[in-house]
Amino acid sequence: MEAIWSPENRYRKWLDIEILACEAMAARGEIPEASMKNIRERAGFDVDRIDEIEKTTKHDVIAFLTSVTEKVGEDGRFIHRGLTSSDILDTSLGLLLREAAEILIEDLDLLLAAIKKKAFAHQNTLMIGRSHGIHAEPITFGLKMALWHAEMERNRERMVRAKETISTGKLSGAVGTFSFVDPAIEEYVCRKLRLKPAPVSSQIVQRDRHAEYFSTLAIIASSIDKFAQEIRLLQRTEVREAEEYFAPGQKGSSAMPHKRNPVLSENLSGLSRLMRSYAVAALEDVALWHERDISHSSVERVIGPDATILLDFMLSRFTGLIDRLVVYPKRMLANLQMTKGVIFSQMVLLKLIEKGISREGAYAIVQRNAMRSWQEGLEFKDLLLQDDEVITRLNADDLAAVFQVGNFLKQIDFIFNRVFGKRP
Repeated sequence: MEAIWSPENRYRKWLDIEILACEAMAARGEIPEASMKNIRERAGFDVDRIDEIEKTTKHDVIAFLTSVTEKVGEDGRFIHRGLTSSDILDTSLGLLLREAAEILIEDLDLLLAAIKKKAFAHQNTLMIGRSHGIHAEPITFGLKMALWHAEMERNRERMVRAKETISTGKLSGAVGTFSFVDPAIEEYVCRKLRLKPAPVSSQIVQRDRHAEYFSTLAIIASSIDKFAQEIRLLQRTEVREAEEYFAPGQKGSSAMPHKRNPVLSENLSGLSRLMRSYAVAALEDVALWHERDISHSSVERVIGPDATILLDFMLSRFTGLIDRLVVYPKRMLANLQMTKGVIFSQMVLLKLIEKGISREGAYAIVQRNAMRSWQEGLEFKDLLLQDDEVITRLNADDLAAVFQVGNFLKQIDFIFNRVFGKRP
């Protein structure tokens, strides 16, 4: 990813665009064939020389063109004919962001594979589901992984769409009117580069495209933040249902040798905040003065490489985290059982309603016993068996059938089939 943003790669893109534009002009008879041959054979650049020239010109594209012309000679006068700097800058930026998107899509595929593997490994690993941080009803750890997989699939689709949106070029001149360059030049260059010509442009490709791209990166990072936060919550000592792999020789604290901290997840949560700030910066770039000002340029020189390199890192780190994530099924089962059976309250409620009690009446009966179970640490089932309003409707066998965790898991296979299709 870092190589994409190197000066060498950036200037190579610029040169490719300039040469393709010359080819299109030569085909129209606007550049002599001999001059075109010379341009094709001799056009090149020197990064150090460009830097040296820019110290005087204070303009990177002019410095680049001067370097190229020094190599081409007199025929250099045909290069950049009728074009403006943003024709080259914006078209090349589309190419660079597309290359970055292709790497990020590969990263997403690797992460999806890691999550899928973990999902099937724990498809039936029982754990408590939580809402508001409080025990709710049983789920499986595999179901949690399936949820993550479905979300990352949506993120992959977003990244593919963002790649398509950003794969746009323009060679329409100083204010987008094609005053000194024929639209056929733009069409030729974009076709060769597998870009779409912007249907209409000012001096620039409009920045709503870039805002969509960087917002997509921020959404992906926010999903990673969400997953990392869940791992941090599950790794808490009081919970300890899953934790990051702790390598031999790894240290968690300079003061407390016993510490095993979720440092990778915390790192990812922190980096996601930075990624979201890049999306805000890209959104701020949408509103420029008239046909263009330069306030977006400095922003994009930072967020282009930084955001794509950072997300590449985040995806790679999180994939490794998932691959080596340690899961504790026995602890999950112990936590599920710690609330003395109150997690079956909805099933008791529904059974009482089925037996003819009003919903309001059944709710009051169940809640009364559940609250006593919470407060006194008594078994919920035992309390129900002692409640006259319950046992007149439900016998011991009825309650035994209700208090089965399998009742909560009947549709796990159905959900997995919806998420993953046929089992691998």
